[in-house]
Amino acid sequence: MQTSRVIDHITDWLRTYSDNSGTAGFVIGVSGGIDSALTSTLCARTGKPLLCLEMPIHQHRSQVTRAANHIEWLQTNFNDVSRLEVDLTPVYDAFAAAQPAAEGWGHDMGLVNARARLRMTTLYYHAQKHGFLVAGTGNKVEDFGVGFYTKYGDGGVDLSPIADLYKSEVYALAKELGVNQEILDAAPTDGLWGDNRTDEDQIGATYPELEWAMEFNRQGGNADALEGRQAEVYALYMKLHRANQHKMVPIPVCEIPAELTA
Repeated sequence: MQTSRVIDHITDWLRTYSDNSGTAGFVIGVSGGIDSALTSTLCARTGKPLLCLEMPIHQHRSQVTRAANHIEWLQTNFNDVSRLEVDLTPVYDAFAAAQPAAEGWGHDMGLVNARARLRMTTLYYHAQKHGFLVAGTGNKVEDFGVGFYTKYGDGGVDLSPIADLYKSEVYALAKELGVNQEILDAAPTDGLWGDNRTDEDQIGATYPELEWAMEFNRQGGNADALEGRQAEVYALYMKLHRANQHKMVPIPVCEIPAELTA
C-alpha cells in the first residue's frame, strides 16, 4: 500500500465531503484505540475544526489515558483541534437502573450496546450544535466482514473514512502519521465492557486471521480444503458474517403492491 498517497486521498475526500455538504468540520469519539486515533488524525489534517469527545462510561483507566494523550498530540501538531469530556457514567447508570431485572447474555449485551448508543447520541448532539459531521471509526473487517460494531451505536455515523481499510492497513497509516506508540502497541478493544478485554477475546480470532478469512471468502476459496486453525477461523468468520448481515445491508422495506394501493 502507498501509505502516503492513501493518507492524502482520505484527507482530500474528507475535506471535499465537508465542503459539499456545507458543514463546518468534524466531531469524533476518541477512545484510545487505533481506529479513532487514525480517523481523528485524518480529520485534523483537513484543516477544518475537529472536536474530540471523550465519553467515559466506567472506563478502564488505560483507555482514558491513551485517549487523553492522543488528543494532546493532535492539539500539538494540528490547528483547530478542541476537546471535551462528557462523563456518561451517571446517564448509563440511570438507564441501567430503569431496566427490568434480567439475567443472561442477552441482557448483558443489551447494556453493553447501550453504552455505544449513548455515545452516538452525544456525538450527534454536538455535531448538530456546531454544524459538524460525525466521523465513523469502523474498519473494513468490522464494518463489512464480521459486523463487530453496535447497530445505531458506533455504526451510527455520517461518513466512514477508514471503512475500506483492513486493520493492518489502519496500523500502517497510523504509524506513517506518527500516532503515539502506546496506541500502536495496545491490544484492540471496543471499550464497552468497563474492563480490559480485547476484541480477540470477544470475537475468538485475531484481526490478521479475520483479514485472511475475509479475503479467502471474497476470492471464492474452497472451504472444504481447509484444515486446523484455518478451518476454525473461516467457520467463525462466516458465522459472524451471516449473523450480522442485518447491520451491513439496508433496512428492509415492506413494499406494498400497486394493486393494493389503487
